[in-house]
Amino acid sequence: MPTDDERWMARALDEARACLTHGDVPIGAIVVGSGGEELAAAGNERELRQDPTAHAEVLALRGAAERGGSWHLDGCTLYVTLEPCAMCAGALVLARMDRVVFGAPDPKAGFAGSLGNLLADERLNHRPSVTGGMLADPCGEVLKAFFRERRT
Repeated sequence: MPTDDERWMARALDEARACLTHGDVPIGAIVVGSGGEELAAAGNERELRQDPTAHAEVLALRGAAERGGSWHLDGCTLYVTLEPCAMCAGALVLARMDRVVFGAPDPKAGFAGSLGNLLADERLNHRPSVTGGMLADPCGEVLKAFFRERRT
């Protein structure tokens, strides 16, 4: 029986796969509220919107804030299929996210432990807890398949 974290990460993987229909890098994100309800879901839309900030995490944060009527996302958890970049890590801190769960590490751009760890920086006034590697293999495989396809 899958844990809640596995179930939500599988849901984020569904969002990642949906990105393939519009040619975006397949990364999905889900914001789950303190009561265990889905507040928002998104996939990357940088290509679709021609917007460099349209990362899955940012779009999911915007959706959750709109639904909740506040940018304060205390008590919420973000599930994302790839380790957040510096921009997304900063947004998660500013949104006061309680917890971040990511799938595959990102050694080229990850800022939740790979290149740096903005989410744990003691100089900031908020630090969410972080769990990495949740369903890392399937999360990574979706990305690898996408880039393999683009190279052929």
